[in-house]
Amino acid sequence: MARPTVIAVTNQKGGVGKTTTTVNLAYCLAKAGKNVLLVDFDPQGNATSGLGIEKDKLEHTILNVIQGEIPMSAAILPTSTKHLSLVPATPQLANAEVELARAEHRFTRLRSALENLDEYDIILIDSPPSLSLLTVNGLIAAKYILLPVQAEFYAMEGLGQLLETMQLVRKGLNPTLELVGVLVTMMDSRTTLANQVYSEIKKHFPGKVFETTIPRNVRIAEAPSHGVPVGAYDRWSKGARAYKALAKEVLTRVE
Repeated sequence: MARPTVIAVTNQKGGVGKTTTTVNLAYCLAKAGKNVLLVDFDPQGNATSGLGIEKDKLEHTILNVIQGEIPMSAAILPTSTKHLSLVPATPQLANAEVELARAEHRFTRLRSALENLDEYDIILIDSPPSLSLLTVNGLIAAKYILLPVQAEFYAMEGLGQLLETMQLVRKGLNPTLELVGVLVTMMDSRTTLANQVYSEIKKHFPGKVFETTIPRNVRIAEAPSHGVPVGAYDRWSKGARAYKALAKEVLTRVE
């Protein structure tokens, strides 16, 4: 069987639509018939609640996996979407940072945990909004990085640091890591600033920026409070259509 394609959705800046993108992309890929596993690797656990999972009722989370207590398969939960499964996270995951700092194989825990999950076509990792040990674990486990960038004035700030980390990971433990694409989020194409930022990002990442941009859309913002992706909440909304188009582009690039 072919190995799953592992994509880390990452940007160490918060508020760029990283978790929203992970959840909605996972949903759209599952709707396209792919077997998808979403690994919530962010201590905020927003992808877990965004898929309607109650954190206080969880028996196992990604923390138990990273600590080596259970295999990944024991932490996988079904979601209300066919073909989409989740490995949940809770704020306790933040403790893993401290423990990992002194542990053996601290950079490759996630990669090892993802081995032998061949029933999945695509595994998406929702990384923390920081350049931490967890983020580096995600980069080492992944084949691709998907980079969401907000269409605003400070969009490019801090990206240099992330790209440097990516280069270090490439030189060291994961030489095949590549950028699958840069996704411009919270785009309001009526404003001059958003269009300028979009052009700037395209100049900075030639050939890597997705054609699809994610608009500012109230439906995208409302969906998580109902514990569902925007496509399940309002499938005809601008936001849902944008993520469906993104899923097509991602599939074209990874296949």
